[in-house]
Amino acid sequence: MPSSELLAVLKKQFGYNEFRGHQEAVVEAVLRGENALVIMPTGQGKSLCYQLPSFLLPGLTVVVSPLIALMKDQADSARKVGLNAVEINSSLSKEERVSRYKKLARGDYDLILVTPERFRKKEFEEALLKNSVDLLAIDEAHCISQWGHDFRPDYTRMEEIRNIVQPKATMALTATATNEVQKDIVRQMGLEETPPHFFVDGVRRENLTISVEDVCGLDQKIQHIVGLCHQEPGPKIIYFALVDTLTKASQELEKLGLEHVVYHGQLRDQVRKRSQQEFMSGETSLILATPAFGLGVNKADIRSVIHAELPGSIEAYFQEVGRAGRDGAPSVCTLLMDSDDIAIQMDFIKWSCPEASFIRSVYHIIEKNLDRLNAEGLDYLRQQMNFYNSRDFRVETAVNLLMRWGCLGAQRQGKRMIYEILDESPEPFLDEKQFSLRRQRQNEKLLQLVQLVQQEENYLETIYRYFES
Repeated sequence: MPSSELLAVLKKQFGYNEFRGHQEAVVEAVLRGENALVIMPTGQGKSLCYQLPSFLLPGLTVVVSPLIALMKDQADSARKVGLNAVEINSSLSKEERVSRYKKLARGDYDLILVTPERFRKKEFEEALLKNSVDLLAIDEAHCISQWGHDFRPDYTRMEEIRNIVQPKATMALTATATNEVQKDIVRQMGLEETPPHFFVDGVRRENLTISVEDVCGLDQKIQHIVGLCHQEPGPKIIYFALVDTLTKASQELEKLGLEHVVYHGQLRDQVRKRSQQEFMSGETSLILATPAFGLGVNKADIRSVIHAELPGSIEAYFQEVGRAGRDGAPSVCTLLMDSDDIAIQMDFIKWSCPEASFIRSVYHIIEKNLDRLNAEGLDYLRQQMNFYNSRDFRVETAVNLLMRWGCLGAQRQGKRMIYEILDESPEPFLDEKQFSLRRQRQNEKLLQLVQLVQQEENYLETIYRYFES
């Protein structure tokens, strides 16, 4: 297709006068029916790479995403530019899912967003296969690779999923992937015989400055945060690994008169949305957040990112500092390094990869005591599993996995979540070898980050070498 026609669609549907980076080349490859691996920094327009072709291809675009929490925002974004798009996941009621399956079977959609686990559902597969799929796009494609920082076992079924879908073109997209991960993505997707075009926008961000400051305890962190807020004008994000630490820091900053908003998963939806809106609009210039903030958020003029606690990997750290300076202006990123924070991340790894037997036990308790769960919430499950460690969130992880797999559905009613069994067994997902492998990989990733921050200087150059080697 001539470039003039692509530019016309770009301007009419997206409101842009020119493409960024490799966007145009990616779209052209897909329209020719060729495969593509797209490595593009967060906020640089990855979604346009599959949304724009969806206007021009006669068949369906299927987007596979690991992030249920973001699917609605992604579907809303696609609808705003004129696509008939929808998300299908376990957050929907049974009636909503059935309705969307019927519309999918009729060919009503231009683009759908699903998790890889959705392909285990017979009803979904039957509805999907009534369509001709022109493009299969895999978002957060690093999840495919066992060497990636967020390995997802069901993402390893991508070759099988491609064989089911039979797309004319396949696109894998991610913001961060080492050369090793890129090769593994190609292998895991079964693209070795029809290798994709590689479109890699460089990871180098010359406008960023990274520093590491040694601290001991929350009091020193607060002192450094206050100093950094006075030194560096402009919008800032302060990232925390623990909600508890974030809450304590917020209380101390309030006492010191430092205006800010907070964002984390334990807040009500409307509170989170209000915090995000106040920060995005410039009503407030400081937000204290867990890593959940930033996914799908694009604010160009963030001048500083401060990590009050250690992230879990170099990839996660670079994604988060990459929220700064998207307008190209100089931006400062500071990591406050307390050696005790290493133990926090080790706990995260332990509790975010529960044993298969633990998940099985949680499922059976829910299956037999659904009314108690809906009346008393997750505290009931924690009591039944007999543990009270505040850092032990295996129950939350198990419930989230059961929802991701479609074994459990949930709808919010007021302040409570109401769960339902979806007549599925988790057994197909309970591969202890895969859970063990993920724990091992995450520990290796944490060690690499600790080694990075323990060096004296040249943090960015070390990060660049990590991704480019």
